[in-house]
Amino acid sequence: MKKIFAIAVVTLFIALPASAQFSYGIKAGLNITKPSLDYSVVSSENQTGFFVGPMVEFTVPIIGVGVDASLLYNNKGMKFTEIGQEVNQTLQYIDIPINLKYTLGLGSVAGVFVTTGPQFSFNIGGKKLNLSSVTDCTLRSSEFSWNVGLGAKLLGHLQVAYNYNIAVGKTSDVTYTVGADIIKKSLKNNTHQISLAYMF
Repeated sequence: MKKIFAIAVVTLFIALPASAQFSYGIKAGLNITKPSLDYSVVSSENQTGFFVGPMVEFTVPIIGVGVDASLLYNNKGMKFTEIGQEVNQTLQYIDIPINLKYTLGLGSVAGVFVTTGPQFSFNIGGKKLNLSSVTDCTLRSSEFSWNVGLGAKLLGHLQVAYNYNIAVGKTSDVTYTVGADIIKKSLKNNTHQISLAYMF
């Protein structure tokens, strides 16, 4: 995945013309994560978390096409019900979303935009889920996912956005036993995000 990330970054900067406008700022928001786990003994529910970090944006004047990228600390909540017991766990990641962005301006003080692009996530917290009914549930050290979103630019500095982060790879392989059988399943996380950014 490191090679894919390096190629994506190099392609980004080669593709941007010299006339692109540059801005930077701070981005923060809330996420709602729903783990997907095909395991009858454990059920999952939506859980909230937060993210925060710096953001940069390159925009080509007139046509409104550009790229934004962020370096985010992401604190994800996960909630499971295991044999009648509620299990809450917090996962910590460094997320690097790189989104293609198209903005339709409504004058100098407002605009609407749509975004899509890859996200690279690196686990900096715990490595296992605290589920007693599974034999092993080790979290991967990195994840790849895809973003789709929309939002609005306000007053020349503020950006309000909704984003849906779709898991492409697995968060973890889950191993459990039923009698003498060893069964493996996959755990994935899809996340809804609402963010507010202030651009300088």
